[in-house]
Amino acid sequence: MNKDSKIYIAGHRGMVGSAIMRKLIDLGYNNLVVRTSKELDLKDQKAVASFFEAERPEYVYLAAAKVGGINANNIYRGEFLYDNLMIEANVIHHAYTNGVKKLCFLGSSCIYPKFAEQPIKEESLLTDSLEPTNEPYAVAKIAGIKLCETYRDQYGVDFISAMPTNLYGPNDNYDLNNSHVLPALIRKFHKAKEEGQPVVEVWGTGKPLREFMHVDDLADACIFLMDNFSAREHINVGSGQEVSIGELAQMVSEVVGYEGEIEFNTSKPDGTPRKLMDSSKLNKLGWTPKIDLRTGIQQVYQEVDTSAW
Repeated sequence: MNKDSKIYIAGHRGMVGSAIMRKLIDLGYNNLVVRTSKELDLKDQKAVASFFEAERPEYVYLAAAKVGGINANNIYRGEFLYDNLMIEANVIHHAYTNGVKKLCFLGSSCIYPKFAEQPIKEESLLTDSLEPTNEPYAVAKIAGIKLCETYRDQYGVDFISAMPTNLYGPNDNYDLNNSHVLPALIRKFHKAKEEGQPVVEVWGTGKPLREFMHVDDLADACIFLMDNFSAREHINVGSGQEVSIGELAQMVSEVVGYEGEIEFNTSKPDGTPRKLMDSSKLNKLGWTPKIDLRTGIQQVYQEVDTSAW
């Protein structure tokens, strides 16, 4: 990409899209194209077609998606499947028909089987059953990968797919009904500290292992991949840092300054027992993350507007 290349960021208000936009601006890219969901409904095929015909972007970051944690994924199963299928199908297809030079599709580590061998290699895709609670979202993301693969096969386009691990950072979702585990913990412990609650409840046993990466690291990786990666197969983007949910809860409580007890509600689902991605392919290309987990959580907590809670 050149500094004046026309770059469309789909989902620029979301956590991932906004991080990519910030990074591109910091690096001096000056021809960014964005639309809010009110201005452009990516589920609307005709609207997406008109947008691409009018704007003709050279590069596309497809970061738009309907996202949520275990609870939201499990309750709104139809929405998560339909909305994400429509978004990715419309953007990928019209990127192709309008001559986009390169597209980077952002997926999720939930595409992999529930009991995939750890650390999870890219080759584990479609080798076993998915985690049931987020299967619709995972199926949609797998379809996005396959769209990029098959459009490359049939039409020769340079469309790539990147699979990030669990993310956190600016513009995260802190709604306790549909947020991911880390922002939910930050909000829970902050509220408990402010209200003097003696106990904070955490879902599950605390034993599942998770990998987390700051979204600014992902943005850096996405720009690196756009310039340095071209392959049919998707590529993992992870931090390599693994932590149990129990350890994560303890870390968040320390960062927030909460001094009460942590209680695990074992009647609630744990989700996948372990999920650590093998990012060695990306590392061998020359990219590694920069922000360690505790430092990242400290930055996020300092910057987030807790008054809205």
